[in-house]
Amino acid sequence: MSTATYTVVGMTCGHCVNSVTEEVSQVPGVTDVDVDLASGGLTVTSAEPVDEGAIQAAVEEAGYQVAGR
Repeated sequence: MSTATYTVVGMTCGHCVNSVTEEVSQVPGVTDVDVDLASGGLTVTSAEPVDEGAIQAAVEEAGYQVAGR
């Protein structure tokens, strides 16, 4: 099992959290997504490491930015 943590900027509400969760959940290999609105934290769990570019693209598709890892 692999876990990666990112910081997402631009989220302001529960709808934002749902959008990020939905998009990142669709990345192949992702088994669990946890988004914390207060901190902007995004924790991605997968069986094998997932390409960071795919996670960043999913966050951007939701309308937000990855500030770092």
